[in-house]
Amino acid sequence: MTNELRIGLPTSNERRAAGRVLRDKTKRAQLGHWRPKGDRSDPIDLIEEAHVGRLEWLVPVRVGRMLASPYAFLRGAASLMAEDFANIPRTGILPVICGDAHLGNFGFYASPERDLVFDLNDFDEAHPGPWEWDLWRLTTSIWVAGRQNGLAEGTCEDAVLWCAAAYRRQIGRLSEQPLLARSFERMDIDRMRIEMADWSLRAEIERSANLARHRTTDRALPKLTREQRGARHIVEQPRW
Repeated sequence: MTNELRIGLPTSNERRAAGRVLRDKTKRAQLGHWRPKGDRSDPIDLIEEAHVGRLEWLVPVRVGRMLASPYAFLRGAASLMAEDFANIPRTGILPVICGDAHLGNFGFYASPERDLVFDLNDFDEAHPGPWEWDLWRLTTSIWVAGRQNGLAEGTCEDAVLWCAAAYRRQIGRLSEQPLLARSFERMDIDRMRIEMADWSLRAEIERSANLARHRTTDRALPKLTREQRGARHIVEQPRW
């Protein structure tokens, strides 16, 4: 154990060199093309497989929600996207990924210091996997959400490219920071106010933040529980 603790971490230059080796094996252009494979699984079969082990009376509720819109379908179809992603080349870097990093799984929540931070807030599907899968799912959800909201295809494309570029810049910035510093990196509401130049975006951020501040345990408790003989019990079907 003592010897293992004395092993130094790779330097920035060593990490860059390792990245270039991976890039030689998997070209960046290969990561941007997808075609359905000839023996692609039937999406209906995959959805039914995802329902195995779930409460039967909740399955129609889930399917009904997925049928509401293309974006709603995407939100419930993480297993379908994973099946399609498995056929795309990848670099081989396997961190713990969210597994379901669509646009709707980002939002505000309180840090241990009670600051309001913006980040991923759903980790039910978290698992070691290709980092590319999270980025692909996020950018796909941005395009689908934009299309559902009536935006032009060119605008959706611009949003996706902006997201990918911002991701690249942030990864580059974090790579220059010490391990502990990047481990505690976060985007809080004050930083967002400073960095968002667009006033309309600032207004939307404030609106979302105010909603998040009101989503407290005090408001959720009466919906999630009921009182019986002086004690609180979780209810099977909350009154949302």
